[in-house]
Amino acid sequence: MREIFESELKQVGDDLAEMSRLVESAISRAGTALLTADLQLAQSVIADDHAIDQIERHLDERCVLLLAQQQPVATDLRVVVSALRMSATLERMGDLARHVAQVARGRYPSKAIAPAAEHTFAAMHDAATRVARRTTTLLTTRDLTVAANIERDDDLLDALHQDTFAALLGESWDGTAQETIDITLVGRYYERFGDHGVSIARRVVYLVTGDFAEASAIRSV
Repeated sequence: MREIFESELKQVGDDLAEMSRLVESAISRAGTALLTADLQLAQSVIADDHAIDQIERHLDERCVLLLAQQQPVATDLRVVVSALRMSATLERMGDLARHVAQVARGRYPSKAIAPAAEHTFAAMHDAATRVARRTTTLLTTRDLTVAANIERDDDLLDALHQDTFAALLGESWDGTAQETIDITLVGRYYERFGDHGVSIARRVVYLVTGDFAEASAIRSV
């Protein structure tokens, strides 16, 4: 019975890693589509989001069955409950990538981001892609150094998000109303993407250490 349970737990971990890999691909492609006005790439991100949703549904069903049939306790219970929460977080990260792609699609054949803000959004794209890549690495290795790096990337995304406000409120801003809306929305999508990455990082730290306080202080790792 224990062997079956451990096999199910391994499958849960594999599903989380696969979701994360799909999210990593989605945010990378969405950002590229945004910066280059690539309609086909944006469409692919939007169409592929259902695969992330499907894995989440299957993973959640598996976790609920484990809770009902195995009645795990202690560390095992922590793993199953954390998996439920992380799957929801990864699904939301996939949605945010889809939102970025939808903005890119909506402005085609023009670019959604005004030239004055392209540098900032290129940096946000790079930081968000790192968050996604490191999240995949963290879920497969549980390396707490990676968790700390995710939080640092989120700090950068927060700072860049503030830069978008400074640009929009600056006297030199001459973008259209639509460009102003797009920059506001996409900046928020990227900022939230980083926050969700931190949520997963802290959950993994808790799984490894069993300590909520340490999970909340991963910058010190």
